[in-house]
Amino acid sequence: MAFYWLGKQGALAQWGALLAGVVAAVAVFFSAQPGRDLWVFGRDAWREVGKVVWPTRKESVQMTAYVFAFVVVMALFLWLTDKTLEWVIFDLILGWRK
Repeated sequence: MAFYWLGKQGALAQWGALLAGVVAAVAVFFSAQPGRDLWVFGRDAWREVGKVVWPTRKESVQMTAYVFAFVVVMALFLWLTDKTLEWVIFDLILGWRK
């Protein structure tokens, strides 16, 4: 409300009022129980991230290569299966492509 109420005072007063309102809202939120719970959760999450054992560059490259190889093999398998079923259904059973 102060943003519009201070319209005649200039942009600096408007944005200052808006900023003060946001700061007050954040202060009220973090002084209430949900805000304190969020702060504790964030602190605990940050602590857990510090415990993570991150893979080395070599491990990351190897796992990425494994995933790409699997995708290529799976794509070939599905393509072959599709073409085989297409041949069986349309050529052998229905006889559409003679």
